[in-house]
Amino acid sequence: MSFATVFAPVFVQVALTLALLFWGGLLRVGLVRSGAVKARDVALREPNWPAHVTRVINAYQNQLELPVLFYLAVVAAFFSAHMTVSLVVLSWLFVASRLLHALVHVTTNEMARRFFLFLAGALILTLFWLLFLLDVMAGGI
Repeated sequence: MSFATVFAPVFVQVALTLALLFWGGLLRVGLVRSGAVKARDVALREPNWPAHVTRVINAYQNQLELPVLFYLAVVAAFFSAHMTVSLVVLSWLFVASRLLHALVHVTTNEMARRFFLFLAGALILTLFWLLFLLDVMAGGI
C-alpha cells in the first residue's frame, strides 16, 4: 500500500489540528489587540476568554489527545507492513469522526452529539488497534 494512501487521513487530521490552532490563535490575538480581553486576565490560563474562543481552543486541545493514538497506530501499521485496506478505511472513519466532533465543538457544542462523535472515534480507533494486533499476532513482525 502506498505512503500517500495510508497517510492521507493523517494529513487531514494534522490539517484539522493546525487549522484549529491558528484559528484560535487569531481569535485570541484579535481580542487582546482590540482590548476586549486584557492579557493579564488570561496570562495564566484563566478561563476569561469569550465562549466562542474557548470552544475553538478546546476543539484544538482535543485534537492533541485521542489522535495521538491514531498517529502511532498508522505509523506502526505502515512501517511494520501490517497496514491493510480495512485499517485505511478505519483511518478515514476516525478522521471523519474527528472532523465532525470539531465541527460540533466550535458550533453548537451540543454535549450529547459531541460525546457520541467522540465515542464513535474512540471505538473506531479501538477496532483499528485490535485488528492491527490480531494481524501482528497471526503473522509476526
